[in-house]
Amino acid sequence: MPVAVRELELDLDAFEGPFDLLLSLVLREEIPLREIDLAAIIVTFVEHLADKGELDLDACGEFLILISALLELKARAMFPEEDAELSELEPEEAAEELARRLAEYRRAKEAARFLRERLDERRDVHFRLGPAPLAPVAERRLAPQEPELLAAALRALAVEPPEPSVAHMALRFPPVSQFLDRWRALLLRRSRFDFDQEVAGLSRVEIAVAFLALLELRKQNEIAIAQAAPFAPIRISRADAERSLSWNTVSA
Repeated sequence: MPVAVRELELDLDAFEGPFDLLLSLVLREEIPLREIDLAAIIVTFVEHLADKGELDLDACGEFLILISALLELKARAMFPEEDAELSELEPEEAAEELARRLAEYRRAKEAARFLRERLDERRDVHFRLGPAPLAPVAERRLAPQEPELLAAALRALAVEPPEPSVAHMALRFPPVSQFLDRWRALLLRRSRFDFDQEVAGLSRVEIAVAFLALLELRKQNEIAIAQAAPFAPIRISRADAERSLSWNTVSA
């Protein structure tokens, strides 16, 4: 049988008998708690558990509640000056608190026993998760359908879509040689010209290629490029014309 706290027999210097009797005498203040060796009570309880050879969790839980309450009461009785810091309870109120805790524990213990008994009774009972066997089966009603419309829709989905056109994404770059010839011919007729005026009306790609042609001519020292300020008109002139202009300026 599991060890019950009420069956615990104590043999202390200030008391000899069952633990329940000691608890009753302490609550009625017939035995001073400070004279009771609580450590000896704990040792006795552990020895009883060892003699039984099995661990009774219910008895251990009840014993822990009782012994912790007794330790709190004894600590307050031994250090009355610190009682205000620990709690505002008087010894009589502390005894009532101990009895209240014990009553709550016993109620919880009885509730746990009741639930365990109900579980044991219903252990072999299984509940049906599906619908009841005699429940009416709901009839699923569909709206009137036209097979011709469904076939037409499926036929439209089966047609492969046309290949998307990427013609608008293609960039056509004119050859740089085209603008090289154009700039050289223009400089044969004129000593200098304005780049922005000559590329007016061309696309952005054509303007970029035309400018690359200018850079190529500048690399070969065929032209001179000048710009008064950022975003100002770009002036293009023959290299010899730029040199003759600088010589005339120096001579002057």
